Amino acid sequence: MKLLSVAVPCYNSQDYMEHCVDTLLTGGNEIEILIVNDGSKDHTGEIADRLAKEHPDIIRAIHQENAGHGGAVMTGLHHATGLYFKVVDSDDWLDTDALAQVLTRLRNLTESGADVDLFVCNYIYDKTDAGRKRVIQYTSALPEDQIFTWDDVGKFHKWENLLMHAMIYRTKILRESGLNLPKHTFYVDNLYCSVPLGNVEKLYYLNVDLYHYYIGREGQSVQEEIMIKRIDQQILVNQLMMRQIDLEHVKHPKQQRTILQYHDMITAVTSVLLAVSGTPENLRKKKDLWDYIRENHPWEYRKLRYGLFGIVMNLPGPLGRTLQVAAYRVANRIFSFN
Repeated sequence: MKLLSVAVPCYNSQDYMEHCVDTLLTGGNEIEILIVNDGSKDHTGEIADRLAKEHPDIIRAIHQENAGHGGAVMTGLHHATGLYFKVVDSDDWLDTDALAQVLTRLRNLTESGADVDLFVCNYIYDKTDAGRKRVIQYTSALPEDQIFTWDDVGKFHKWENLLMHAMIYRTKILRESGLNLPKHTFYVDNLYCSVPLGNVEKLYYLNVDLYHYYIGREGQSVQEEIMIKRIDQQILVNQLMMRQIDLEHVKHPKQQRTILQYHDMITAVTSVLLAVSGTPENLRKKKDLWDYIRENHPWEYRKLRYGLFGIVMNLPGPLGRTLQVAAYRVANRIFSFN
């Protein structure tokens, strides 16, 4: 069994996927790299086959009809043989020194019989077109270099959500969580991050900058105008996050609080994008989203609606929308998230 399986979803990734894979190959035979060619129309499939032929003990090329990012991640999870599982998007990459440290810790944990459910590292917003980088770390909320439980978790700052880039799940936890990422849908990484957290009991945080999250490629799904065009998919994911985990009945209050904060962030993002658009149709969708939460998840609605994000996102009238958009612009300048 491999120590770590890494799924690399690829769709028309010929121009950058090799850089991603090259950083993963530095992990050697302890890593299994699953390149999932998601119905690409360029040379992605040929590159995947060549890389698999060059590194047969490490790389597997998997070809499928296009199913979207979620479908590719689920395919990777289905084929994974590693004890742990990570997703690395094909236009991102890992720091090789940090990867070596991660593998050493995972190996030591495994050899001592002390497997953890979630292994956390830092990630970097790498906004190359603006020459800006921002490291997201968790030193204020998580103990370092030790196994811990939710009892030991502090409070995350609003910008410290556990995004996919920070997470290495134990493969068994993912499979037992009931995670189901819909096909042909963007932004499903939010489901990947939040749903399995309900099954996590033991955690480990290594304070190294592992994942480079590239922002700035033309046509990237997180660009504001593209997110607004795909707002119906954002709304769907927002709703599925709440459907796939019964947050009111999550056992540990700090575990519940962490997942709730994630839901709070995504609901705020959905709301502000609808406000930024400003069309009558999208403003109606914003109201419909909050009505959906109130009617179907009343416990969560009370938590979200009367928190800071909920109050700001529901300020009435044109002035309210202006303040919402202004808050979003300031946050984006500070954190460079799209």
